[in-house]
Amino acid sequence: MTPVHNRRLQLKTQLLQQIETLEPEDAILPAEHPAIDQIICELEALNPIDRPLRPEHWPMLLGSWALVYASRGTVVTRRLGRQLPLPVGIKRVWQRLTDPTAVGAGIGTENGAVLSLPLLGELTATIQGTWQPFEEGESARVSFGAISVQATRLLGITGLNLPQVTVPILEFLRQEALWITSYLDEDLRFGRGATGNLFVFRR
Repeated sequence: MTPVHNRRLQLKTQLLQQIETLEPEDAILPAEHPAIDQIICELEALNPIDRPLRPEHWPMLLGSWALVYASRGTVVTRRLGRQLPLPVGIKRVWQRLTDPTAVGAGIGTENGAVLSLPLLGELTATIQGTWQPFEEGESARVSFGAISVQATRLLGITGLNLPQVTVPILEFLRQEALWITSYLDEDLRFGRGATGNLFVFRR
């Protein structure tokens, strides 16, 4: 192993240990964790995959990833925050990346979350869209075309689910965002939003 490889493994271990000291919800709610952010920045400088959005790296990029850390929260968790009158819990958040269905169609993305609702059960919400990678192979233009919601485990009973409801996002309401993949290896991936928000995903 090279010194760079050893250092990367050491930093990965430190990063995951620090994230695991947080409660799962705390790790994806808006909060300041400068030590974690510093390790992320150090790992980005040691990124083993140059231009991770190039097609030759898709076998490592595509698939399901669990979100384990977001430095400023996510679109969902920023809105939930801690001010809701009901104790809505965040069970898990994930991102699934899939092969384009047609040449030039972009990488398919599904962002999802499972929320626990008092006295009701669980709610699974997903938003589907595409990544259109730029030629430089690190950033992509992201847009979403549909939202799906399904109530699951109603009243805490496994198998008691309502049908999934999918609603298309009207063209004039769609917004595009810049997404940067700043680190990728076999089991860890970092993303940065346009405002610098840091995201850590694990296989």
